[in-house]
Amino acid sequence: MAKSVSSFRCSECGWTTLKWAGRCGECQQWGTVVDAGQTGGITRKLKAITLVGDGIARPITHVETDAAAHWPTGINEFDRVLGGGIVPGSVILLSGEPGVGKSTLLLEVASKAAAAKSRVLYVSAEESVSQVRLRAERTNALEPELYIAAETDLGVILGQIDAVKPDLIIIDSVQTVSSALSDGSPGMPSQVREVASTLIRVAKDRNLPVLLVGHVTKDGSIAGPRVLEHLVDVVCQFEGDRQTSLRFIRALKNRFGPTDEVGCFEMTGDGIAEVPDPSGLFLSRATEPVDGTCVTVALEGRRAMPVEVQALVTDTQAPNPRRVTSGVDSARVAMLLAVLQERAGMKLSTKDVYVSTVGGIRLTEPAADLAIALAIASAFTGLAVAHNVVAFGEISLAGEVRGALMSKQRMNEAMRLGFTTQIDAACGSIHAAVALALGTSRTPRDTELDRAWK
Repeated sequence: MAKSVSSFRCSECGWTTLKWAGRCGECQQWGTVVDAGQTGGITRKLKAITLVGDGIARPITHVETDAAAHWPTGINEFDRVLGGGIVPGSVILLSGEPGVGKSTLLLEVASKAAAAKSRVLYVSAEESVSQVRLRAERTNALEPELYIAAETDLGVILGQIDAVKPDLIIIDSVQTVSSALSDGSPGMPSQVREVASTLIRVAKDRNLPVLLVGHVTKDGSIAGPRVLEHLVDVVCQFEGDRQTSLRFIRALKNRFGPTDEVGCFEMTGDGIAEVPDPSGLFLSRATEPVDGTCVTVALEGRRAMPVEVQALVTDTQAPNPRRVTSGVDSARVAMLLAVLQERAGMKLSTKDVYVSTVGGIRLTEPAADLAIALAIASAFTGLAVAHNVVAFGEISLAGEVRGALMSKQRMNEAMRLGFTTQIDAACGSIHAAVALALGTSRTPRDTELDRAWK
């Protein structure tokens, strides 16, 4: 008689193995591998439930949307990312690196809502009530309608909701709250799933908006099971460099608005402040043109922002020249260096090249290729690009300059800031763009061709 073989299965992704493992070999989640032979869930046969009244499905044209309208938080940059404000009954997940300012932002949101006569319950599962009070005093967020509780048990939090009857709930953070109905310590996938599911059910049943703070892993992704991002309505990412005061908030998922908007904030001694017009944050203050710099117009969602790219090209005696980047893609810079050497005759293979952006912003779109290339060309030749010149366009391996997305909006923003000369796809090639930007009719490529012809 054949011997029965027991197998184990991951409850998250379905990966199977013959031996039990603490960590799934497919999705890398801890504590999700269980015995596949165990009976789970409801095994009884379900019976149909008779529906009456509002529980019966109705035509979508008969559904009223007044109750689901956005209400503003009082922070315009946050409302921009959410699509106009917070929708009643929605669950919003805000994630970010430790110390980036998540708690400060949400405390500001809570104080604005409380000032508008809405009762807010702020549950801090990581700080004490006195610590939250100190931060609220520093940021001028003291409001009588703002209720503070320091709890880590989900049952106690539900009791606080019943007692306070708030109009807005903020949980900081979801990974530190535990439920008695689930095994394991706080932060484990089963606990996070149970806590999030319960809070989402409360939000939908009571038409109560809930804001959750989520931790992130070392690679920047949201900690916990992937189902957490599927369950919530909005997923926002709070980004920023600890070395600078600039912060960005983006929507990775939004059921009630666009996902291509970005909000700009600045960390100050009094808390977090909005930056409605970030035009001057990413430009240097040099009065005279300096070689190795070029300005481009980057798009963050539907917002056009001027960004200055700086480059430095130096001689080196090392067999492998250094390529150091900050705020731009290193692989993209390596490709542009090859194009400049082959299509514009710039011998960069024996040079150390450093490329950076001003203000800590990160350029990811191909439209920044032309500005990066012109900054490198300016640093290599020692000729400065004029202050009134702005460049945007994608560069191909053939040396062609291609058009950028929403170029009309970029041009309008550049003209508003005083940039009277635009270098874009109209120049045709990187050879012509370098000659136009540096104010010369000849480039190193022309000189090289003359030598070869002679």
